[in-house]
Amino acid sequence: MDRPELMAIVIAFLLLLLALMVVGWQARKRRQSGVAKPAAPPEVRGAVLGTFDGKYVATTAAGNRLDRIAVHGLGFRGFAAVEVTDSGVLVQIDGVDDFWIPRADLRAHSKATWTIDRVVEQDGLELLEWSLGDRLVESYFRFDDWLDFEFAVDSLIEKTAA
Repeated sequence: MDRPELMAIVIAFLLLLLALMVVGWQARKRRQSGVAKPAAPPEVRGAVLGTFDGKYVATTAAGNRLDRIAVHGLGFRGFAAVEVTDSGVLVQIDGVDDFWIPRADLRAHSKATWTIDRVVEQDGLELLEWSLGDRLVESYFRFDDWLDFEFAVDSLIEKTAA
């Protein structure tokens, strides 16, 4: 075989792989069509406990860090601003509609080292477990100011548990 023929085979193979990835992603979104859409931010959000800039990493099904939620803009990483208030958490991800996690839906906060496609240093990710409709999900963030974020979110979850 000549070089142009080999190149054509390789390009065709790569295009096939790309097409299969697109088909797989669309199938995942179709399977998750029943996942509730996150709440829109309310007009009045309460007293601000802190605003934090960083990166949104992923949202997965709770307890399964390999099961990414792909619908409603939760499927891709991006820069994020998170505002923690006394009534919930506002998440603003570049290129996605802002969403609101009401205080009553927050379940837990912890640290993580890895999720679906991201591995960082020990406990380098902030994990928020929350209710999205009738299912529990975990959202992962990476913040520059992680200590203040932990303080704000933990105080919010303690208020929820009380």
